[in-house]
Amino acid sequence: MQSKLKMNKEVINAQSIFQDFLTLLFPNCCAGCQKALEKNEELICVECRANLPKTNFHQYGDQRVAQKFIGKISLRNAFAYLQFNKEGITQSILHELKYKNNQEVGELLARYFAQEIKELVSEIEFIVPVPLHHSKKLQRGYNQCDPIAKGFSQILEVPFAPDALIRNKATISQTRKSRSERQENVSNIFSVSDANIFKDKHILLVDDVLTTGATLEACAIPILEANCASLTIAVLATA
Repeated sequence: MQSKLKMNKEVINAQSIFQDFLTLLFPNCCAGCQKALEKNEELICVECRANLPKTNFHQYGDQRVAQKFIGKISLRNAFAYLQFNKEGITQSILHELKYKNNQEVGELLARYFAQEIKELVSEIEFIVPVPLHHSKKLQRGYNQCDPIAKGFSQILEVPFAPDALIRNKATISQTRKSRSERQENVSNIFSVSDANIFKDKHILLVDDVLTTGATLEACAIPILEANCASLTIAVLATA
C-alpha cells in the first residue's frame, strides 16, 4: 500500500515537473501586455487587471451608453465595462479575443463585468450575442461574442442562445465607416430564428465593442419586433 502511494506521488511530481518545463519553454502570456503569466494568474496578469480602464458608468448612474440609442430603439438600459483606447490594454485583450482565438479571455472579462452589474440586471431572462454571418464564422472558426454571452450566463445563471439571432448576409468591415455608412451597411440584415424565444422576456444583447451603435441598433430591431418585454445592452468596451 505504502509502495503504491509512493509511486502515485512520484508520478504526480513528475507530471508537475514536466508541466513546469513546458511552461518555461512555452509560457502562457497575458492578453493585455503579453508578459509571461505567473502560476496564480489567469489569462490577464495582476498588473493589467488592476489597470483595466473601467468606465464605471454603472456605479454613477451615467447614461452615456444608453444615450447613443435615444430616438432609435427602446432600451431598458445599456452598459459598457471598459474604455477602448487605441494601443491600450483593452485593444490588446479584444484583439486576442477577436483574432487569436482567445475565447477564454472574452468569457473571463464577461464574468468580471457581470459580477459588477449583477444587481442591475437581475430581471434578465435570456442572453443573446451579436451574431456573425455563417461564412465569416466559418472563416474565423468562432463568433467572438459567444464566449461573452457564456460568461454572462455563468454569473447571471440565465440561458444564452448563440443562434437565436441570425445575420442574414455578410457585410463589409465597419472599422473605417462613418455612422451613416455603418447604418446602411447593417440595415435589415438581422432576424430572429424564433419569435417565441423573445416574447415577453427581458433580453440581454451582448457585443465586444460599441462605436457608433449601428450594429447593435440593427440587432435590436428584430428582437423588439418579436415582442420582448424589454431589452438591455452590455458591451465589453466602448470607443
